Formats: sequence, structure tokens, C-alpha cells
Amino acid sequence: MTEYDLVIRAGTVATAVDTFRADVGVSGGRIVALGENLAPGAREIDATGKLVLPGGIETHCHIEQESATGAMTADDYYSGSVSAAFGGNTSFVPFAAQHRGQSVRDVLETYDRRAAPKSVIDYSYHLIVSDPTETVLKEELPEAFERGITSFKVFLTYDKMVVDDRQFLDILATAKDHGALTMVHAENNGMIKWMVERLLAGGNDAPRYHATSHPAAAEVEAIGRGIQFASYIDAPLLFVHVSTPAGAGLIADAQMAGQRIYGETCPQYLFLTRQDLDRPGAEGAKFCCSPPLRDEATQVALWRYLRNGTLGLWSSDHAPYRFDESGKLSAGPNPAFNQVANGMPGIEMRLPLLFSEGVRKGRITLNDFVALSASNAARLFGMSDRKGSIAIGLDADIAIWDPTLEWRVSQAEMHDNMDYTPFDAMEMTGRPVTIISRGEVIVDGGELKAERGRGNFVKRAPFGIASLSHEMPAELDPARNFRAKIL
Repeated sequence: MTEYDLVIRAGTVATAVDTFRADVGVSGGRIVALGENLAPGAREIDATGKLVLPGGIETHCHIEQESATGAMTADDYYSGSVSAAFGGNTSFVPFAAQHRGQSVRDVLETYDRRAAPKSVIDYSYHLIVSDPTETVLKEELPEAFERGITSFKVFLTYDKMVVDDRQFLDILATAKDHGALTMVHAENNGMIKWMVERLLAGGNDAPRYHATSHPAAAEVEAIGRGIQFASYIDAPLLFVHVSTPAGAGLIADAQMAGQRIYGETCPQYLFLTRQDLDRPGAEGAKFCCSPPLRDEATQVALWRYLRNGTLGLWSSDHAPYRFDESGKLSAGPNPAFNQVANGMPGIEMRLPLLFSEGVRKGRITLNDFVALSASNAARLFGMSDRKGSIAIGLDADIAIWDPTLEWRVSQAEMHDNMDYTPFDAMEMTGRPVTIISRGEVIVDGGELKAERGRGNFVKRAPFGIASLSHEMPAELDPARNFRAKIL
């Protein structure tokens, strides 16, 4: 008689802190046993010679999302979730974007209609807030928090998305009141516009000038400003897609000072450079993303900040725009750099790149990999009670990896709705081969086993990382500001 629905036998299990040999017993979609020689399961998987890891949690991707200019990403919640699953992920948190004039309620209803019938993995949303009206701040964001949507993103650049300093403070204060984590795209809008105007005036409009138009100083200034704002009112803040050593250094300094400041970076900044933007013709447009690609020295520094934990999240920033008139070439076959849709695909390559180039080459440990692929995201985004580790009681979200499998990247092997991969022809070692979501095998032997729409919405907990002792600034402290209540 079987005791478990599924037993994964004889694999090497790794969490963010431990590595050990064990069988994993699964029943009712949860992990219920870890040990040696477990009783039989209704289904058994032999993981001898394999790694048994938590399923990845992708927390920065743009799926079935309109940009501020109206361009729709190439992946919907079906193709995007399938691609994520083949890349070793069992959950993702795409963005639900509020554009100017939209209500948050309508935005979430729209994304519910998009996600629920299609996603093959579990999902939640980060809200993008671009129009923080009083109704949004006082009514609609609190309603979203009640639904378990406990993170949102703001932009310090892009004319149609940018929030000003006062709005930024309002959003941070609202997040603090309700236990949410604010994410920020940190680039100085004025500096970028100043550079763009001068480049175009000089006839410098090829894709390679995209990198020039987004100077490193624009990111560094915005990160510094964001740290000051968040720390002033003791609100947590996550800087996404950090692309500069100086910006990462500011985050490290804030963390050492006890501030709740967090950082994320992405594969493109560690594996591509601005030289990719200088490919012949319009080919460089494939590599336009913001912040832009930097240089080899930046790659070395960002590996260091990943390894020491300053940059605790590793995300794809999957923003799939095809290399045709529907995406990158919507302004014509030879667009100016400021007419190219920003972003590139990568959701399926996020974890294989980190494993092959990080773990296999000794830049990070296997436990670091688990932290960066799943555990840190679960902790920061309120999912650690259900996901992000191999532990009794958690969802049986598991990725079985073959750590020695050698393969070559090609778009033909990707499962997104794109027509190119920026990582084409890279030689990889290690790949996820079996993906299990809530105890159900959804990818195995290179085949999809999941039904469309089987993914569940994940209601996430409030941000739960405590602040170190924070002395309220005199201006905010009623005992020292003549009894004015500001927060």
C-alpha cells in the first residue's frame, strides 16, 4: 500500500542553508516527509545523480502587459508561464500595470481575466503605480493589499510613468502603513532626456547610442535619492535591475546602516555588454533595455555583490518584444534608439545561466543559487509560508536538475513567443529536467504535462522583515516637531 502520492528518491536536496541526500515524500500537493528509505509512493521519481531544488520564483517579468505607449508584450500568461516552467520556475509574479487615468480595481480585473484561464504555474502580481490619486492611495491600494498583492513598483523615469518626489513619498508612506514592499526603477528622468536630446541633435540615433543615453550616473543618483526617501520614513524599498557598481555600493552601505533597502540584478547585466548594441544594422535593437547594458568591469563587480548578498534577488526582467513590426521594429526597419521598445526575453534562461556560470564555475555556492532563485523572493514577497524551500509543510514546488547536462542555447529550444534569444549559442552546463508544481509533474523529459489554467493565484503575506532600531527624524516625531502627526 502506498503512503505518499509521490516520492522523489535518492537525490541531493539543497535549500538556501543546507545540502543533504534524502527522499522527498509528497501528499496532497505538500511536502510531508524528508528522510531515507521512505515508504512507497503512488508515483516515484529516481533522482540519483540529480539535484532536488525548490522551484524557482520569478519576481520580475512583464507578461501580457501593455507598455505606456500601448505596445503589448509578446508573451501571454500561457506562453510566459510555460517558458518559465521549462526554465525551472514553479511560480512567478508579473506586473499589473496601472497607466494614467486607470483605476487599480479595473487593472486587477483585467489581469485576473488574462492570468486565471492560462497560467500553468502559480502566480501573483506586483502593481505598477503611475497615477497615485487620493482614491488610489486611500482606497484602491488598501483593497489590493487585502487581496494579498503586497508589492508594487514605481518609476523615476519615463514621462508617462514617472512619479515626482511628493508622489514617491506618498506611495512609500502608504506601503509602510499597509505592510507592502515598494519596488523602484531608479534612473534620473531629467538626465536621460538631456542626453537623448543632445544625441539626436548630433545625428547619433543608432541602437548603440541607447547605452550612451542612459548614463550610469542617472542610476546612481536615483538610487541615492530613493534610499534617502525610504530611510527618512523607514519604509522598505527594493531597487530592481541594478546595473552599476556604484549603485550597488550605495545599497550595500544602506544595508550596513540597518536600513531596509534591497537590490536585484538580472542576467543581461552579467552576460551581455554595450558592445552587443553595436551589432550590424538594426540588430543592436534586440539588446535595448533600461537600464542599458554596461561593460565587463561592471559584470565583475555585480558578481561580487551577488555573492555577498547585497543584490539578493536574481530576476529576468523578461520583457519580450519580437524583432518585427509588432515589437522592436514598430517604428520601422531602422528605428532611432529612442523609438525601440525597451526590454528583452530571458525568463527561461534566468536559472540555467545562474547555475552554469555561477555554481558550475565557482562564483556562487549551490545554496546561494537556491537563495537567489527562490528563497529570497519568497521571503521578500510574502510567500515563505508556502514556497521557496524544500521543507515539510510547504507546497511541493520542486525542480529536479541534471547538474552535468551540457547544452547550447538556441531560440528553437525556448518556449516563449519570441523570435530571438539574447543568449544565443552560449554553452551551458546543468539544466532543470523535471518540474513539479504542488506535487504535480508539469514538465518532464522535455515535454509539457500541465493543463492551461492550472496555476493558482497566491495570496501573499504583508512584508514581514523587521526594521532595526530607527530613530524617527525630528521633523516626523510629534515629541520634537511641536506635536504634528505626519505619518
